[in-house]
Amino acid sequence: MKLISKSPRRMIMTAAVAGAAILLPAIALASSAGSGSAATGTQSHAVAAPRCARNWLTAWAGVPGGATAGSTYYQLEISNVSGHTCTLYGFPGVSALGSGGRQLGSAAGRSGHAGPTVTLRHYQTAHVVLQVTDVGNFSRAACHPATADALRVYAPGDYSSMKFPFSFTACARRGPVYLHVSTTISGTGIPGYTN
Repeated sequence: MKLISKSPRRMIMTAAVAGAAILLPAIALASSAGSGSAATGTQSHAVAAPRCARNWLTAWAGVPGGATAGSTYYQLEISNVSGHTCTLYGFPGVSALGSGGRQLGSAAGRSGHAGPTVTLRHYQTAHVVLQVTDVGNFSRAACHPATADALRVYAPGDYSSMKFPFSFTACARRGPVYLHVSTTISGTGIPGYTN
């Protein structure tokens, strides 16, 4: 009688242990899957700010930042005047405009390599270094010197331009590259000026 009563017990215990062995991995899997999905649900993914669009920006020039033999350097400022955070990456498009808004000569060349993405919050400013070459370095025939009245600026990656008054001697003929721009740099380029 004892053997018969122990045998079912043993069978029940063995079945319970086996069942536990099967259930534990299943519980562990469910737990890890649950915690994984919970973690996925609670993870905060930083949403990247959109690229700065033309209607969110304004461009302006700072005071000359220095000169070398044959060139003058300016801080070309790009400010976010929208209520949105946005980003700039790479080089702006820059060209000189003469009377009637026609482009004078070639667009600006690029100096150096593209830097990191710049994030602009409301009323923050980034800048590029604008090099204006003395057109006296080119032959008159190649350059056809003319007075520029303004600069046209395209934010990096945008196809709508901004214009602002900026007078200097430019080349009317395409060919000589008398303007060069750096990549977009975080912050203003004007000493003592804060965003």
